[in-house]
Order: sequence, then structure tokens, then C-alpha cells
Amino acid sequence: MAPRAQNGVIRLDDERPGPPSVPGLTLAESLRQRLEAAIAAGHLEPGCRLDEQEIALRYGVSRTPVREAFRLLAASHLVELRGRQGAVVRSIGPHALIEMFQVMAELEGLCARLAARRVPPTWAATIEPIRQRLVALVEGRDADAFYDVNQEFHEAIYEASRNAFLADQTRRLRNQVAAYRRRVTRMPNRMADTIREHEAIMRAILAHDPEAAHRAMRDHVALLGDNLLDFLAAFE
Repeated sequence: MAPRAQNGVIRLDDERPGPPSVPGLTLAESLRQRLEAAIAAGHLEPGCRLDEQEIALRYGVSRTPVREAFRLLAASHLVELRGRQGAVVRSIGPHALIEMFQVMAELEGLCARLAARRVPPTWAATIEPIRQRLVALVEGRDADAFYDVNQEFHEAIYEASRNAFLADQTRRLRNQVAAYRRRVTRMPNRMADTIREHEAIMRAILAHDPEAAHRAMRDHVALLGDNLLDFLAAFE
């Protein structure tokens, strides 16, 4: 299981012990990758403190790679280094969130635009099963599972853009706002609205209509108007 935050501090009791080992990565980079995944998945929420000693003991490493992992996360704007308080998962204010969602909407819109120009007809066999899984989760009202599968939907479009740099930059920004984006999923009618918006995106991509694909994805992500106000109110 992924690490979970309890009382504002990271807990790794359910994480498999032993040093993380990923071919080609240093210990610090492997730890950074694990913690980034936990933040993106919402297991470590904004304001959660990362316990340096606990992480070092759990993975059987010294504090040096843990500190370096924290520095790497800080460079990606996922955590803040607060001196004696240590590393804390970054919290984002309303104004910055609005700006970040605006940029993310354009990045994902560009992914959809390129996908519309480049996908083969067989791409429908990739995206349709994901859509069907999302529909089933709406009926089951499982918001957390819906969010996870929703990421698969967006990932499929990133990959379909055939632009690795764009996909990487989009993921980086998505990971920074992941905890907030997950909470939007829990808003009333958000899952059902997402299904309808996804269908418009899929139709445009499969019709090879770049303009419509960009517009549909941008509108889906932007959370402008009443949706954005509701989104921000959820954090008050």
C-alpha cells in the first residue's frame, strides 16, 4: 500500500520495507519518485510533513539520500523546505491555483490537439475501455477510483500527442495540483459531468478535428466560472 499521512506527518507503516531500487536511478531519485507518486495520488496531502528519520529507517538508507530526495521534490515545487520543520507537502493558494489550472488547461488542450492530428483509427480501442470503466465508477459513486482511472484517460491522450516533452511538462504540472484536482472529483455531479466532457474530447480526437479537441479539453480542465468558484469554496 502507499504511504499515508496521519496527524500531518507521513506514515510508511504499510509501505514495503527495504531500499527502493530502480535501475538507472540513484537512491535519492528513487525515493523522490516514490514520494512524488504518493503526493500525486493524494496519499500525502498539502501541509503534510515528511519525517526524514522515519523515511530513512523504513527504506534502510542514511538521511543523506532522503535529504537529497526532499531537495529534488522542492525543485519540482511539490514540497517546501522549512528549516527545522523539515519538508512539507506544498500548499497552493487560490490565486496560484487559478493560474496553474489555466496553464494546465492549455497544455492538456495542446495534447488533445496533437492527438487529433496523429491518432490512428485503432486508438478508439485504447480509449473506449477507459471511458467504460469511468461510466461504471460513476454508477458506483467511487470518487477515488474514478479519479485514478480519469488519470489513465488523460495519460492516453498525452501519449497520443506523440510529443514526449509536452507530455512530461503536462504531468509535472498535473502532479503539483493533483491533491486539489482529486477533491474536485468529489464535488456534486462532477463525475457525471466529466463523462460528458470526455465524450466530446473523444469525438473530436477520433474525428481528427484539432480545434474542437483543443477546445473541448481546455474547457474540461479549466474549471472556469461557477465550477472554479465551487472548487475554491471546497477548500475554505
